[in-house]
Amino acid sequence: MKIFIITSIVFLLFSVSCKSGKKVAVNPDKITVAAYYFANYHTDDPRNTINKGAGWSEWELVKAAKPRFSGHHQPNVPAWGYTDEKDPKVMSQKIDAAADNGVDCFIFDWYMYEDGPFLNQCIDDGFLKAKNCERIKFGLMWANHDWVDIHPYTRGAPQKLLYPGKVSPKRFDEICDFVIKEYFTKPNYWKIDGKAYFSVYDVQKFVSGFGSMEATRAAMDRMREKAIATGLKGVHWNLVAWGNPILPVEKAPSNTPELIKMLGFDSSTSYVWIHHVELPNTQTSYNFVRDAYFAHWDKAKKEYGVPYIPNVTMGWDASPRCDLKSEWANVGYPFMNTIGNNTPENFKTALRMTKEKLLADPNGPRILNINCWNEWTEGSYLEPDTIHGMKYLEAIKEVFK
Repeated sequence: MKIFIITSIVFLLFSVSCKSGKKVAVNPDKITVAAYYFANYHTDDPRNTINKGAGWSEWELVKAAKPRFSGHHQPNVPAWGYTDEKDPKVMSQKIDAAADNGVDCFIFDWYMYEDGPFLNQCIDDGFLKAKNCERIKFGLMWANHDWVDIHPYTRGAPQKLLYPGKVSPKRFDEICDFVIKEYFTKPNYWKIDGKAYFSVYDVQKFVSGFGSMEATRAAMDRMREKAIATGLKGVHWNLVAWGNPILPVEKAPSNTPELIKMLGFDSSTSYVWIHHVELPNTQTSYNFVRDAYFAHWDKAKKEYGVPYIPNVTMGWDASPRCDLKSEWANVGYPFMNTIGNNTPENFKTALRMTKEKLLADPNGPRILNINCWNEWTEGSYLEPDTIHGMKYLEAIKEVFK
């Protein structure tokens, strides 16, 4: 009798969902936890070899880092060692650690310029060839910003542009075909409502490549159509919104809500808290930055007109990208103030508060992203170090178990 009743209820729910055209959520409170992944920790990238020499990766800056002011902790030492992420075995360890501790998705900072890819070996040779690859979802955040020589940066030196972020319409069409074939159609590519997640970091650079908002919107729609032709439901276009420029070449847009509406983005998000919060002190309190970011979140929800995916930032310290021969001062990236007191406990509290805020909105998204899985040279990483071990990852597991 009990089996009959349960079966009847399940059938009734299924019938209602079919008639209404809406899916019945098994767990409407399940929150997807995504972590940004910055792929500059592998050797032999062709561009890095040209600019930095054979065998270079950003680990070299992590190793060389030193304290720059009173109370400053550097270097941060990875507990797993200075591993090469293009090795599938190395990436397999990362995947297991992420999946075991509540991280559902890696959002790769993905670089593709007019003349070809950059830093792609991490995802192509490491992640996708890892034997446990499908334990976790992956998505792309097209990091289409100008790449300047800041690894490290000498204070006061002219900014040297290496690779412009702007691409031509023809090149973008090629990029569309490439990502759909090589990534979107993978079984573990991250999809929202059946649509492949694709995020854009610098919307102004994106639009400038087409010359007008109308041409940009048309290109985005063509990408949707190409994705549908492969059997997907389309592309979920996500905009990374930011107000405070960080990188020396960044200029914040003044009309983000208008850009979202005119270009037809499906959602918006943030990459890091300090895109929206000034750091007034050499070591600005983590909880101060958190509260100021939450105020931005409230504003974004009201103004942007699309679902806003919140960010939780683990920390901020860009000093490893500062040339050690240059005197440290708060004069602009990477010579800038840091976030202090970003303990695992404070990080856990920020995660809990973010979860509660998401669940309090019945119509809001059930997604958050974290900066970052491995931004070691910007002081924001979930990977274990020799001081805190796995505690940042364990905080995610405890909050989202």
